[in-house]
Amino acid sequence: MSVQVGLVGLPNVGKSTLFKALTKIPAEAANYPFCTIDPNIGIIPVFSDRLRRLNELVEPEKLVPSTLQVIDIAGLVKGASQGEGLGNQFLSHIRQVDAIAHVVRCFDDENIVHVHGQVDPLHDLEIIQTELILADLEQVERKLEKVRKQAKGNQEIAATISVFEKALQHLSEGMPTHRLDLSQEENLVLQELNLITRKPYLYIANVSEQGLEERSVQEQALQDKGEEEGIEVIRVCAQIEAELAEMEEEEAHLFLQELQIDQSSLEKLMHSCYQLLGQITYFTAGKKEVRAWNIPQGFFAPQAAGKIHTDFEKGFIRAETFHFQDIHELGSEQKVKEAGRWRLEGKEYVVQDGDIIHFRFHV
Repeated sequence: MSVQVGLVGLPNVGKSTLFKALTKIPAEAANYPFCTIDPNIGIIPVFSDRLRRLNELVEPEKLVPSTLQVIDIAGLVKGASQGEGLGNQFLSHIRQVDAIAHVVRCFDDENIVHVHGQVDPLHDLEIIQTELILADLEQVERKLEKVRKQAKGNQEIAATISVFEKALQHLSEGMPTHRLDLSQEENLVLQELNLITRKPYLYIANVSEQGLEERSVQEQALQDKGEEEGIEVIRVCAQIEAELAEMEEEEAHLFLQELQIDQSSLEKLMHSCYQLLGQITYFTAGKKEVRAWNIPQGFFAPQAAGKIHTDFEKGFIRAETFHFQDIHELGSEQKVKEAGRWRLEGKEYVVQDGDIIHFRFHV
C-alpha cells in the first residue's frame, strides 16, 4: 500500500496545479476559493535514478516503481475548525493521510486572487496551523470527557487520562502535538486519536518562474521559519512543473537544462516525503522484473519479504543480498558475486536502503 501525503493550504495557493503536475491527473484549479470540494487522489510512480540504472543493467521484461499516494485536500480558511468553508469535512480528509505537505504561496500575481488580499506566507501558516490545532483540541476534549466517564472502576482506562490531559494542555497553549514529548507507551495511547498536528510535515514554497532564479522576500520568510522550526522547505514552481508534466521525458530534460535545474522539484518532493515518513527502498531484480519496494526503516528481512507476499514472511529461510552500489560499480550480479559482495542474511537482518534482495522461503 502506498504511503499517503496530503497537500494542504489556503485556497488559491497552487495545490491543485501542483497535484496535476505530480499525478498527471486533471484536477480542478480556478481563480476562486473552494473550486476543489472532494479530495483529488492520485498515485505517483517514483522512477528514481537507481531504478533506471537497474533497468539499464538487468534489462528486465518489466520495470515496476514504488509509488506515493498524493491527496489534494480542498483549501482551508480561517474558522475551518468551526465549519467555515466546509472546514470540518476537509479536516476529516487530512486525518486520513500519513504526512502533510503544506503548500504556501510565495509569489505576487494580480491575476490570481489571494483569499486574504495579500501574499504573506507567515500569516498563511499561522491560519492553517491554528485551525489544525483547534480541530485537534476539540478531538482531545471529546475523548477526555468520554474517558473520564469510563474510568470509574477501570484502572487501565484511568491510566490514559494523564496522556490526554497533557495533549489538551499543549494544544490549549497553541502548540501542535508533534512538539509534545511523550514516552513510547503514552504515544501509543495518543495514536488512537490520529491527531493532525502529530503527523510529520514539510512546507512547499510555491514560487514564480522568476523566483526559481532569485529568492523572493516571501520565500525567504518561509525558509527562515522552516529553519527555526526544523521543518524542511521545498521550493517548487507549480506552473513550470505543470508544463513539464505535459512534455515527453527527453523534452522535459532539455527544458530543465535550459532553466539550469538538475532535478525537477517533484523528484525532490517525493524523495523528501519518503524521508519524512521514515521509508526506505529495497529492490528485487531479475530478468522477468525489476521492482522497487518501500518499507519503514528498521524492518527485518522477513518483514520486508512480507511486503511482497505474506507467504514469503511466514516461510522465510534467508535473504540473498547485495547493495545497489555494488552492481552500479561492477556492472552485473555475477561480478558482484565474484567480488565477494554477495551476502546471506537471516531473520535478524535489518534491511538497508538500496539493498537488492532475493528471498528464499518454503511454503
